[in-house]
Amino acid sequence: MNIAITSKKTYHETMVAVYDLMNKGEANLTAKELKTLAAMAKAAEEYEDNVLGLKPPKEPQTLTELLEQKMYENKMTQAKLADTLGLGKSKLSEILSGKRKPDVIFLKSCVQKAKG
Repeated sequence: MNIAITSKKTYHETMVAVYDLMNKGEANLTAKELKTLAAMAKAAEEYEDNVLGLKPPKEPQTLTELLEQKMYENKMTQAKLADTLGLGKSKLSEILSGKRKPDVIFLKSCVQKAKG
């Protein structure tokens, strides 16, 4: 079953229908209602991602992307991150820029700080 949401009005109507089905409780839904609910939820998610701009940012794929995301989330500079990890600022800069490969000391400090 494909459902297409093409306007805010259709999105609103779809969300009302989703909430109505959810309020019945999953155990009380028929197989057809469950299938309809899944299709409406998928259509709503696509509309939210593509039209409303609610799509979450992509997951980091590399260590550098992960560190940059964490620095952004914590409002940290590279210098502050280097201090937090107990590393030299130039070493961290070289690792983040790709001029230097992360070594065991760097990786251990990242893991230790992530746990603590």
